[in-house]
Amino acid sequence: MKHTQWDIFCEFRDTFKKQCQEWNTSFQDVLQPLQRAVAIDTPYYPVETSVVYNNSLNDVQPEDDIKAIIIGDNPGKDEQRSYNRRYLVGQSGKIASSFYAKNPELGIDFRKNTIILNKTPVHTAKTIHLRSLAKGNSAVSKLIVDSQVWMAKKTAALHQQLLAASCSDSLPCELHIVGYGELKNKGIFIPYRDALHATYKENPQAWESVRVYQHYSMNRFSIDLKSFAEKNNISELPLAEQLAAVGKFHRDEIFPL
Repeated sequence: MKHTQWDIFCEFRDTFKKQCQEWNTSFQDVLQPLQRAVAIDTPYYPVETSVVYNNSLNDVQPEDDIKAIIIGDNPGKDEQRSYNRRYLVGQSGKIASSFYAKNPELGIDFRKNTIILNKTPVHTAKTIHLRSLAKGNSAVSKLIVDSQVWMAKKTAALHQQLLAASCSDSLPCELHIVGYGELKNKGIFIPYRDALHATYKENPQAWESVRVYQHYSMNRFSIDLKSFAEKNNISELPLAEQLAAVGKFHRDEIFPL
């Protein structure tokens, strides 16, 4: 990163960490019993962190070449454990790391060349549990919405500021949103979708570097990529071009005009 980009990242990281700490302090006593209760279809696990900051952001160094901001759903069982508190460290994260390791032509080390964030830092064992969590308490319901809007605005600002500071027309840092099912109408992440989209209205050039993909879980990311490439006769193109094509297609599919 350039010096200006590093300063931008550090300001975002510190603000994000402070906000997660505030939310966790304010809501943990209310959230933890609800988070346990909604996980009735999940083998028991200890709820250790109700609102999870990504400690991997502390490992980012000024010399790192950040090529993408990856947006997952929300922290799951592994992510919220006190010895982790890191995003995409479960099975989905392993699949994502493997995909980029097997495709070195993309030039992306999943753990070194990306900033990994979520649509909300509020933990649930499964993303679908957020629906039940929102029904359990009006203040928690508001937190789930407010945290999405906060993350969308701050993430979009980070992305656009990094691009502006790059002094390049190549848009080197893309924003990859993975897991689009709950971004569709009536989905739990509609507040994130709409708040994010609104921040790019005046910056169409930056919007061109936003991509939307299927989630890494159950290898849906790769399956969807292969299916799209075959259906649209682009399998012979370089992988980066295939990824760009499917990412733009889903972006235009998900986000309203």
